[in-house]
Amino acid sequence: MPSEFELIGRYFARPTPSADLGVGDDAALLRLAAGHQCVVSTDMLVEGTHFVAGTDPRRLGWKTIAVSISDLAAMAARPRWATLAVSLPDADDAWLEGFAGGVHACCEAHGVELVGGDTTRGPRNLCATVFGEVPTGQAVTRAGARDGDDIWISGQPGRAALALARLLDGTSADGTLPAEFVEALEAPRPRLALGLALRGLASAMLDVSDGLLGDLAHILECSGVGARLVDGWLPLRALVDCGVDPQRAREALLGGGDDYELLFCAPVAARSRVASVGASVDTPLHRIGTVLAEAGRLELALDDGRCRPLQPIGFRHFTGDKIDN
Repeated sequence: MPSEFELIGRYFARPTPSADLGVGDDAALLRLAAGHQCVVSTDMLVEGTHFVAGTDPRRLGWKTIAVSISDLAAMAARPRWATLAVSLPDADDAWLEGFAGGVHACCEAHGVELVGGDTTRGPRNLCATVFGEVPTGQAVTRAGARDGDDIWISGQPGRAALALARLLDGTSADGTLPAEFVEALEAPRPRLALGLALRGLASAMLDVSDGLLGDLAHILECSGVGARLVDGWLPLRALVDCGVDPQRAREALLGGGDDYELLFCAPVAARSRVASVGASVDTPLHRIGTVLAEAGRLELALDDGRCRPLQPIGFRHFTGDKIDN
C-alpha cells in the first residue's frame, strides 16, 4: 500500500500557478485580489449517508468538489482554491484514479486549483474545502429578503431525490427515470455562472442541498420574513412527464435534497433582469412565490384560492429523516 505522501503525489498533486504555495508543505499560501473578501465552504460526503457504495468514483470525485463550489455560487463568489481530505478503506488504484480524475475535472471546469489536503485509512469519507473571493461587501447572504420580493428556483429540483429513492429501494414506482436524474444526484452541476450573474440582483440566496422548503426556511429565519409559494408555479411538469406520480413529484421537488440548485429572492422591479440573466447563462429560472412580511409564515397558495400552511420539509442530518407536511 503506498504511503500517504506517495498517494497524494500520485493522484492529487498538480501545479497551482495562482497560489503562492500549493501541495507539498505544511499549509498552502493564497493571495486574494485587492478589495476582495475570502469566502470559504467545507462539505463532507459520507458513504451510506450521502452516497451509496459502488457509486462511480469519477462522479463521486466531481461531486466532492462541486457541492462546495455550489455554496460559493450561492454567495455570488468566485471559487479559486480547494483542499481535500479523504478517509479510504484501502488504496485501490482503479478507484483512486477515477476519483482523482473527477476531482480534477470539476476543479478545471470551474477555475479551481487543488492546493492541499490529507489522507488516512478508515471508512470512506470525503471532505472538500473550497476558498474563493468576492468584492468586499458584495456577497449575497441569506439575510437580505424583503417583503414583496419574488422567490425563484433554478433548474429542475426533485430529480436527485427521485434518483436516490430508486437507488435505495430498487423499485420502478417512478417509471423509467432518465439518465439525467441519476446524473443530477451523482454529478451535480454548480450554478456558478448564475450565482455570479445574480450579484447585485438577488437580495438573498442559498443552494438547495437539504430540500427546497427546508432551505427556504433558512432564508426566512435569517431575513425575518415569511413566504407564500404558489402551487401552480412549481416546476412539476418535467417530473410528471417522466412518469412520476404528481404527489410524489411535489414531495421530491419541495422536500428532496442534493439538487444544488440556487434558491433566491429578488425585488419585483428586477424581474425582467433576472429572467434575462437566466437566459444569458442558459439556466431555466422559475418564479415560485412571494416573500411575506410576517416572520416565519410559510404557506402554499392552491389553485382554488385557498392557502394552506407548510412545514419546512428537509433532511435532518442527525436523525436521517425528513420533517413532513
